[in-house]
Amino acid sequence: NSFISLPYNDIVKNHIIFYTQKIPNKVDLILGLSNYYMPIFEEIFDQYNMPKELKIMAVIESALNPRATSRVNAKGMWQFMYRTALQYNLEINSYVDQRLDPIVAGHAAARYLKDSYTIFGDWALAIASYNCGAGNVNKAIRRAGGSRDFWKIYPYLPRETRGYVPSFVAALYTLNYYKEHGITPRAVQMPAHVDTFKIHRPLHFGQISEVLGIPKEEISNLNPQYINEII
Repeated sequence: NSFISLPYNDIVKNHIIFYTQKIPNKVDLILGLSNYYMPIFEEIFDQYNMPKELKIMAVIESALNPRATSRVNAKGMWQFMYRTALQYNLEINSYVDQRLDPIVAGHAAARYLKDSYTIFGDWALAIASYNCGAGNVNKAIRRAGGSRDFWKIYPYLPRETRGYVPSFVAALYTLNYYKEHGITPRAVQMPAHVDTFKIHRPLHFGQISEVLGIPKEEISNLNPQYINEII
């Protein structure tokens, strides 16, 4: 029961098999991390009055790894390329890379998807454009005779993008029905609640660790955007 249309066919079925049967040692970690991240992402998309199901984009982009880096150097949980990140006001310099901040980048992803939906008027096409860009989706629409049905333009999309919407459906299915497939979420050590502090001068993770007795690794995991351990 989804606001976004979720078709079922052989292509989607194969993606569901992949998530539920082929990568159980990865899906249990995704499920464990989902308990922490998904409520945050739902809240973000709710602020933009967008379907909460879009939270699943972070799963298919990075398997919820905030430091994920692709072969073409897209970074973070939401896999922003450098120029697109700057276009959506993410800060990148020698100290900070906001692509690695799941929450700040999540807001940028929501704005990107809202813009894409404004262009295409269809969530499947907006999701596809997140992967390959609006230009490639427009090209596929033209080659399909002007159709805006994802499955009609499917053969004309870049190869990687063809699997993107089916993967979205499969990941959403898996997060809802993992119990039926005998998958148990992995226990993940993430705090139940965090708060933010405004820092007025440079501060090193080592200083925070020393004063509070919290391991530097834990501070880093909660603040992955600070690439040299300096805030």
